[in-house]
Amino acid sequence: MNVPAFERGERRRTTLATPGVRRLLRTLVGGVVPLVWLQPANPTGEQRGTALGAGDLTAALLVASLVLILLVMAVYGIRHLVFTINRLAARQRHPYIDVAVASWPVITVFIAAHNEEKVIAGCIDALLASDYPRGQLRIVPVNDRSTDGTRAIVDDYAARFPERISPFHRSAGKAGKAAALKDALRYAQGDIAIMFDADYIPGAGLLKQLVAPFFDPEVGAVMGRVVPINCGRNLLTRLLDLERSAGYQVDQQARMNLNLLPQYGGTVGGVRLSAVHAVGGLRDDTLAEDTDITVRLMLHGWKTVYSNRSECYEEVPEEWTVRIGQVKRWAKGHNQVLARYLGRFATSPHLTLMQRIDGVLLLFVFVLPLLMLAGWVLALCLYFVGGANLLAPVVPLFAVMVYGTLGNFAAFYEIIAAVVLDGNRKRLRLLPLNLLGFTVSLFAISDAAVSLMLDRVLRRELVWTKTIRYRTAEAK
Repeated sequence: MNVPAFERGERRRTTLATPGVRRLLRTLVGGVVPLVWLQPANPTGEQRGTALGAGDLTAALLVASLVLILLVMAVYGIRHLVFTINRLAARQRHPYIDVAVASWPVITVFIAAHNEEKVIAGCIDALLASDYPRGQLRIVPVNDRSTDGTRAIVDDYAARFPERISPFHRSAGKAGKAAALKDALRYAQGDIAIMFDADYIPGAGLLKQLVAPFFDPEVGAVMGRVVPINCGRNLLTRLLDLERSAGYQVDQQARMNLNLLPQYGGTVGGVRLSAVHAVGGLRDDTLAEDTDITVRLMLHGWKTVYSNRSECYEEVPEEWTVRIGQVKRWAKGHNQVLARYLGRFATSPHLTLMQRIDGVLLLFVFVLPLLMLAGWVLALCLYFVGGANLLAPVVPLFAVMVYGTLGNFAAFYEIIAAVVLDGNRKRLRLLPLNLLGFTVSLFAISDAAVSLMLDRVLRRELVWTKTIRYRTAEAK
């Protein structure tokens, strides 16, 4: 009688259920060193092995790289999901919003302006209508080498309100918002500087809401919520409205709830000047001075506060070319900060473990589109080297990568949550079209990453790309 091998005490290799699973395991392990392809035992109990060939090794390396990218994208997908659940179900933190009566400090409001004749009057009018004590408020329009009618408009306001408006005209020096603000900060009065871009329209009570957190001596920066004012103009503005809503209503507020690291965005917010000076002042060699100062303040133990109820209205791009230029500037500036501070951020003694993790993920946010594009290229390469069947086991992860992130700042889940929280569910009909905006940003950010690397190699000077304004006299 023939007795099965395992009953005779013979050792026999256990085979896996499907060839696809066997090949995936071989690939993941054999992607680093050539291993032997394990085959089921033959009838005589002998085991056969076939060395990994050059094609197999190439496929193994491609799959290992693709799996790594998928895992990174899955981490971000989980992060967005956690933020969404927190925003919908957890206790919300608004620790300073109820401060309405106080001994309000002297503050300086800076309005960054370069060729802003279409919009700057609206911003100045809104600030003049603020309920902040008049004697404690100084408004400084920062006219950085404008060639249109911006200077004339600013000087007209200064002539009518000399006790409230002190213009700063800049005709030389390094180009860009960061350099202009760095020069203008020398003329600040008080220890609190509030920043606005010229196209922003603050409400009457916004300044008090932004100043209130600074009564906490540990707060170094404050950020309010940005809301598009021209969201009904076309498809692009509607998509950007969804992105802004998710990025602020959900992402920023969830980080505030979880005591992580809300980000100061350079406008609709403010900084404590003594804290800025303590960490080295504003840098003028960056395209993202807001992210740069946020990170440096955090590294030195200062807190950043996000105030979701402090809304201010902006004008978003209405043309795809303008939007692409804006995204490229953001991406290059953000990746500059990543290269400068990643090591220090990951080991900072002033941050908790979760804050360090959140900070590192925040710094890498403009690398994700490049990683996703690389994942697509790797998948195509696998197809052409005959390794397409190896992708089957990682298709679920690939789906997470594709559907988990539908924008630079807003994930699929966050957009839905933001629409629900804002009470305008009809906007959900635009959700599938976010793939269009995502695809455009994917290639724009990837191009910006390559351009930044070339800038560093060739030592090219960074160029500030101004965002075009569209507001008309009737809109004002």
